Order: sequence, then structure tokens, then C-alpha cells
Amino acid sequence: MSHGTYKKCILASAVLSAALPCLAAIDNGDFENWAGNTPNNWSTIDSGIVLSPSSSIVNSGSLAAKVEVNTASQSSTDLLQQVDVETGQSYQFSSWVYHTEGGVKARLIADGYQGYSNPALLNQWQQLSYTYTASSNTTISVGLRFYDVSGFDGSETVYVDSFMPNSAGNTQPTPDGCADNTVSLALTTDNYGEETSWQITNAQGTPVASGGGYSGNNSYTEQACLVDGDYTFSIFDSYGDGICCSFGNGSYALTSAQTQLASGSSFQSSEATPFTLGDGNNPETPPTEPSGYYVTTQGLTGYALKSELYNIIKDHNSQGYSAIWSFYDSASRDKYFENDNSILDRYAENPTAQDSYNYVAVADQCGTYRSEGDCYNREHSFPKSWFGGTNEPMNSDVHHIFATDGYVNSKRSNYPFGEVGSASYTSSNGSKLGSAASSINYSGTVFEPIDEFKGDFARAYFYMATRYENVIGSWQNNTTYSNAVLNGTSNQVFENWVVTMLVNWHNDDPVSQLELDRNQAAYEHQGNRNPYIDHPEFVEMIW
Repeated sequence: MSHGTYKKCILASAVLSAALPCLAAIDNGDFENWAGNTPNNWSTIDSGIVLSPSSSIVNSGSLAAKVEVNTASQSSTDLLQQVDVETGQSYQFSSWVYHTEGGVKARLIADGYQGYSNPALLNQWQQLSYTYTASSNTTISVGLRFYDVSGFDGSETVYVDSFMPNSAGNTQPTPDGCADNTVSLALTTDNYGEETSWQITNAQGTPVASGGGYSGNNSYTEQACLVDGDYTFSIFDSYGDGICCSFGNGSYALTSAQTQLASGSSFQSSEATPFTLGDGNNPETPPTEPSGYYVTTQGLTGYALKSELYNIIKDHNSQGYSAIWSFYDSASRDKYFENDNSILDRYAENPTAQDSYNYVAVADQCGTYRSEGDCYNREHSFPKSWFGGTNEPMNSDVHHIFATDGYVNSKRSNYPFGEVGSASYTSSNGSKLGSAASSINYSGTVFEPIDEFKGDFARAYFYMATRYENVIGSWQNNTTYSNAVLNGTSNQVFENWVVTMLVNWHNDDPVSQLELDRNQAAYEHQGNRNPYIDHPEFVEMIW
């Protein structure tokens, strides 16, 4: 804010019987105003970063700042502005940061260098915040500095938005006077507090509170004001050894209204705990397709219908392979069988009895997959080798990528789905690997999921045949097994034995609430839907 505004604040507080703090104001904190590629009221140091406005990745408003970090010299990477503060007043400065590669971390500047972002959280917004108490009436520097970490390749893009408090009067909500739920985190760090960070995400996977940049062997209390709903608390250790007990006796406890929501100390790279605020009985709007989404399909059948569905669902907004972890965190929870909010694993879930093991959400790859129950990973139900490897957008399309046990996933490999006549391996929930039953008219090794999820996988395959109609006809000869499943066309797509089996699976295992919810979440995540979940009748109208 200008010095004129600063003087007005002093005069205003002087005439109040109970003096109120004068908010420091960050001009253009939402990065809505630019002069070419320069955000108004912001300055950069040297040439280590290059800025431009972004309308595609935005935290709030219409624009964010796209920051290209092109140097490992931190003296050349500051994004700053000068802010006036008033003696004795406390200000909560914060910013939202979005990492795309993980080779750079951002550090908040508020009259000195404060907390770091977590560079391992890719393709999602995370918040940095710091409470600053002014010791005098003065002007301080506020902004960000960018640091290279392991994996930096000399150029990396980071997005920045929503610096608070801004000149529009927006400030971060504080627990004081919180009309909803005050959540408190008691955190004790180990010897290496700078390795520890945390965040709380809501049911949509959006971070709503976070922290980091701590010193070693200290105790901290953090607070957030949250509305009723489902959340996940995640704590991270960048070195991968938790906060207890090899290098100090760290611990954490998250509470609300004297109820403990999460606690722990010993973990590896991360630990995640779901929790619910409120009574959990608030009615939710059932997921439904947007009005008119399929209006252009009226009167069509056969492959003409399939091609029109392709036109509707093509060009989705790929969020990247790393973003699948946060999608699972928000949209792959067990609210349907045990209802324990664990990660729902279609290769291990037992729909009629207690599961043999449960998974809490993680933020990155984990486990060695040497035995079942070790850890879950990202299963391409339509194997990625069939479409040529890590090609986008297929490689990150959540409509066919499910959370599954890593060991069972490795057993499935890239074999076709099928019905097993003689099993060589059976998972804890009854999924099988073995030689195909003669009844499906295929001879070879196949993997058979349990009946509860056969329709889920069938509809994922019909989705793949439709979403990638323009290219799937060329995938047949990529591998032996893609040749066994695909027939080299863009209309029928699958061999006759596959069509017959998938249609049977689709009819025998109708669309469930689980699929309806996941389809809506996928639509919110990447912007397209699976037509065969919304309209199961489309399957037999086409095949």
C-alpha cells in the first residue's frame, strides 16, 4: 500500500476506542494486472526467472503468474514487492504455488526467508504462509525466492497466485472468531525441522491449509478454520525418514474441539489420515451429467453414435501422471464397503467381508511390491504398453487408471482381462491369473477381476475404444497382448471374443454408486466423462 494509505491507517486506529490492526496490502497479489509480461507492482531480481500471465493454471480470478526458473543461482530468482507494516501488528502473509516438475522449491519472503513449498506435490496448488509481527513502522520485502533441488534440469515452470493479504481487502481466514471448525495442529519437529511440511486437503483434493519451513527440535501450534466436510491431513518428510525416532523425537497431533483427528511420529516420506468435520449427514447432491452433455447423440446408433461420443469426450484436460495420487486421495476412498475411508483397491477389496489389509492415501510411489499388502500403485487397466508407453493423454487418463495393490498389479502385468479356467495365482479377494477358460474362445494367460468390478473394467475399456477412436486402430501390433485384444479397427476396436466378454461383464455387473461418484470426480479432474457409466444403454446400441 502507499505511504498515504499507511498514514490513514495510523489516524484511523488512533480514534478507535479499541485499536484495530492496519492490514498490510499486497498490490496485485492476485496477478490480475499486467503490463506485457510484467505483473504490476512486482519486481524481479536479475534474469534468473522469466514471468508471463497464465490463464490455464489459476488458483483464483482469471490469471496467475507463470514463473520460468532458468538458473540454479538463488540470488537471481526473487519475485518481490515492498509492503508497509505498523509496529506491534501481526500480518499473515501467504501465497499459493503450483509445481510442474519437482526440481525447484519456492520459499516465502516476509522481511526475511520463511517456509518452503514441497516440490514433490506436483500439478496441484499448495499454500505457503507465515505470520509476521512488525517491530517498527517500516517497509519490508514480501514475495518468493526459487531454489533448485535434486532433479532440476536448468529450466522449470512454477505457477504463483493469490498472495494475501491483497489490496482488494482479501485476507486469509483465521481461527479467531471462526464460525465453523477450528482445527489445531500440535507439531514437534525432529533435528531436521526443515524437512517437515504438511497440508490439509478437502474432498475435492484441494489444499485448504498447509505449513512448512520449520526449525529443528521445536514445538509449533498451527490452526485453520474449516467448514463441515471430509478432509485428509498429510504430513511429509523430504528425506524420507519421518520425524521420529532416529534423529530426534518429533510428533504431531491434529485436534478439533478436543477430538483427536490424526496423530503420529514414525513414518517414511509421508503419512495421510482422512477425517470428517460435522455430523457427516449433510445431504449431498448426487452426481449427474451436465445438462445437454450428450444432446448431439439423439437419434444415433451404432458406430455413428460412438463417433459422436468421441467428439464429445475428446480433448480432455490432461492433468499429468503425478496428479493421479491426489485424485486417488479425493476420489478413491472406500465409502461403499467397509466405509472406512481407506483407499479402495479393486484387486484386493473384499465386498462381502473384512479386507485383508487397508491402505491410507500416499502422495507418491511407495513400496517394493514383493508381497501383497505392501503398497498400492497406479494400475493402467488398459496397459500402457498397448498404446506405446508413457504417451499422453492416455498415460494419465484417470478413467482407466485405478488404485490397486502393487504386487497384484505386477502379477496382472499386461495380460488381457479374461475368465480363468485354471489359476496359477489368486489374490486375497479372489482375483485370478491363469490360463483362459475355453468358454471365452481365447487361448492364453488372462487376468480375471472379481465379479464386483468386472463391469467397472468393461466400461473403462468401452471408454478407451471411444475416447481414442482416432488412434486406437494403430495400437494392435504394439505388443502380443494388444494384438490379442484389439482388431486393428477404429469402430469395433476389439476382437470378437473381447466384445462378447465385455458386454457380458457390463450387463452382469451394472453401474454402481461407486462408479457414478468416480465418473463425476474424473469429470471435475480432467473435464470429460465416461458415457457408458452415464448411459449404460449406449454399449449395446454400439456393440
